[in-house]
Amino acid sequence: MASIPAAVSHEAESHSKTQFYVVWGLLLLATGIEVTLAYMRLPALRMLTILLALSVFKAALIIFYFMHLKYEITPMRRMLMASLVICLMLMCIFFPDAFRILEMGVGR
Repeated sequence: MASIPAAVSHEAESHSKTQFYVVWGLLLLATGIEVTLAYMRLPALRMLTILLALSVFKAALIIFYFMHLKYEITPMRRMLMASLVICLMLMCIFFPDAFRILEMGVGR
């Protein structure tokens, strides 16, 4: 078992500026794609699916790198993922209006 100073030293080594710049660049690229999609004339369901996937990707990058979840212990990660799944399930149960775009379309 490593001592606390050794663990802290290893933790400090794993945080490099280059890594954060790459993550920042990916976030900037994803945002650029989102803005570009807003000006394209895509079917609503396709556009929303792409935007939702990009949002999940961006949220994962932010959580894992900028909020340092990547460096947390496994039980903490599992607790966060379980909370996320429960939150999404509750949103689908208590806010069914989120699915109305599938039936009504956009701009009606």
